[in-house]
Parts: sequence; structure tokens; C-alpha cells
Amino acid sequence: MTTDSPAHISDATDVGAVPAGAGQPMLPPKAAGRSSKALSKVAGPLIGLAVFVGIWYFMHYWVLENVFDKPSFLITEPHRVIKDSFFDSVPREQMLTGLGWTTMIALIGLGISIVLGMTIAVLMAQSTLLEGAFWPYLIAAQAVPILAIVPILGSIFGFGYGSRVLVCVIISIFPIVSNTLFGLLSAEKGMHDLFTLHHASRTTRLFKLQFPAALPAIFAGFRIAAGLSVIGAVVGELFFRRGSKGIGILMDQYRSRNLYPLTYGALILSSLLGIAVFVFFGWLSKIAIGKWHETSRTGT
Repeated sequence: MTTDSPAHISDATDVGAVPAGAGQPMLPPKAAGRSSKALSKVAGPLIGLAVFVGIWYFMHYWVLENVFDKPSFLITEPHRVIKDSFFDSVPREQMLTGLGWTTMIALIGLGISIVLGMTIAVLMAQSTLLEGAFWPYLIAAQAVPILAIVPILGSIFGFGYGSRVLVCVIISIFPIVSNTLFGLLSAEKGMHDLFTLHHASRTTRLFKLQFPAALPAIFAGFRIAAGLSVIGAVVGELFFRRGSKGIGILMDQYRSRNLYPLTYGALILSSLLGIAVFVFFGWLSKIAIGKWHETSRTGT
């Protein structure tokens, strides 16, 4: 007959003991991580907005006069911009109408850039000869300052809507081509060997291997091109002033009449348009690839 030693009794007691804090609810690590990530997505933009508005007020009330020796009205305080631009019905209606025309031009230009850019990228991915033929001219088109060629485009194609759309296409097509080409050429070599082993056609390889692998890069290109297309629409309106007044034409008219609150109001609307199309393509990319593609970000 054996008796338990004090050590054995102590071990048994430790095993059966309830750890401290066991009665308190604890979030699973994944749930805690998701809540922290959601909080950072809300808090981050709010903190950035607060800092931006603070710098804006600081520039108006102190920096312009004391550092640059300029009148403070050149940078209108934010609350006056909001009041004059969006609470007064006349400029608000003008800006919203202008924003509608600018949005239409930007989206048409972006749509043409997507179709044309992806077509060029697919052709370049299928042939090194075509890649060498297209690539230098795409780089040249991206490197040429758009403001330098806008007057030439107006002289050739006129100063209407077509020239505005053309400016959008020139500015926004390069990221679509480069990102799509990069994605198409990024499929794993082992998967290419598997498709070759099964005697897959070039079309099957393109649509069942290369395009799925390229989707993250393609949507990244769309997001970049969306913002650039808005810039192209505004730039085109600053030079091609015929036709309906877009937000760029209104911005230039307000500036020429020293209506700085309205100028900043139009600038805010054009910025919000760029953010909106960027967020839209981010949402679209999550729908298309979010279920199987995850970023490699770790931590906060």
C-alpha cells in the first residue's frame, strides 16, 4: 500500500485549481484582431483629418502673414469655405452640376483606359516582340508633362469633350497597362508547367491561370488610374473651356475673380470625387478577390 507524498498532493491540487481570471470573458485572438483593425480604419482617417484641418487653420491665422508675408485670405479658413460653398444654394448648385460633368468625363476616360490598357497588356504578355514595340512609347507618354501637350491636343482635336476624355486616357492608361502586365507575368512557373503538361491552349492558360493570378495587381492599377482620371478631367477642363462647365472650369473662374472660399470648395469636391472612385475600386477588388487573396500585413 502506497501513500501519496506531499508533492503528489500538491500537483493534484495545482491541476484542479481554477486559474486566475478564468471567469472573465476573453475575445478570441482573431476577433480581437478584427476589432482592432476596424477601429484603426475609423480612427486613422479621423486623426488625419483633424491634423489636416489644424494645419489649415494654422496656415491661415499665422503662417501666411508671419512666415511668407502674404495676406491670410489666400488660404481661407475651413469653416468659411464650407459655409460659402455648400450652405449657399447658388454656388452649391453650380458645383454639384459641374461635379456631375467632371464625373462623366472622368468615368468615360477611365473606361476607355481600362479596355485599351488591358488589351495592350494582354498583347504584350503574349509576345516579347509586342512588349518591346509598345513599352517605350507607353513610358514616353507617361513621362511627357501633360500640361505641355494639352494646347497641342486642343489645336488638333478641338476644345470640347473629346479632348477632355483624351487627356484622361493619356494620364490614366499607364498604371493599368503596367500593373496588368506585371500580374499576367507573375503566375507561378510550376503552374505553367502543369498547364503545358495538359497541353492547354494559349487562351485557356490566359483565362484560367494568368488572369486569376493577375487580379490583385489589376485592381491595384484600377485604383491608381481612377484617381489619375479625375486629375485628367480637371486638367482638361482648365484648358478646354468649351461645353458645359465642369468643376475645373468653375474652379478657374472662382480663382480669377478672387473668390477663394469657392475655389477651395470646388477643390474639395474634386478631391472627394477622386477618393470616391478610389474607394469604389477598392470595394470592387474585395468582392472579386477578397475571398481568396489576403495581404501580408502583420501587426497594427
